[in-house]
Amino acid sequence: MKLETAGQKLKDYVLSADDGTLMRHVFHALLTLAAIFVIIDWHEIGATSSDIPAFDPMMPDAMPMLPPALTQGKPQNAPAEITTDPEVLRKPIRFELQAGGVLLAQGTIEPGAAARFDAEIKARGEYVKTVSLDSPGGSIGDALAISTVIRERKIATTVASGALCVSSCPIIMAGGVARTADKDAVIGVHQVFNGTGEKLSPELAMSEAQRTTADVTRHFDEMGIKPGLWIHAMETPPDRLYYLSPDELKEFALVAPFVAAAKKAK
Repeated sequence: MKLETAGQKLKDYVLSADDGTLMRHVFHALLTLAAIFVIIDWHEIGATSSDIPAFDPMMPDAMPMLPPALTQGKPQNAPAEITTDPEVLRKPIRFELQAGGVLLAQGTIEPGAAARFDAEIKARGEYVKTVSLDSPGGSIGDALAISTVIRERKIATTVASGALCVSSCPIIMAGGVARTADKDAVIGVHQVFNGTGEKLSPELAMSEAQRTTADVTRHFDEMGIKPGLWIHAMETPPDRLYYLSPDELKEFALVAPFVAAAKKAK
């Protein structure tokens, strides 16, 4: 009970702080603890959900572990109706240029998605003003790379009504120089997890979890995202989603009208 009280006090303290230096210090201190919980969740998922297929880009019929938003309300219903066909969201992410300089990014962020996005932007990036996201997440490394390109190109990001942006998708959203979400957009986060199906030793799993946590923490800091967002992600098991309310989207600066003054991506 004392540990829980101390943890709650630490959480409340961090959530109330605005100083970027404080955020970095606190999060780096929490990396090891967060990694331990991630590893525990990986082992629990492997033991109890071995029937969930891992995503393999070489196997077109394979799918990533999908968030609750795409599992018919189990274990938690999404806060709004997702209007995109789930089968479309399960497919590798596609990029489609639409009217008004909007590039639709729809589907699962598979390994290699960042290279395809970069090629798309290089081919017709001068026309792209906003990336409209509709994704159940996927590869964190690719999400970080896409988000970095978006910031370097000074592109905005948005999530439309009825669209989905969960798991690693908010990492991409964070790159926008302006970030918006319609009233019935569904946005959520959870812990990172090993979606490759590869069995990792405890030591390697710990190392990978720490590295990934550090990468995402650093990126969110550079993009001007407040620490509360990643805290909620680290608290939420990978087979659950923490759905962000409109107030939280603003509180954590995931929705922001103009963020060009945020730290430049490295």
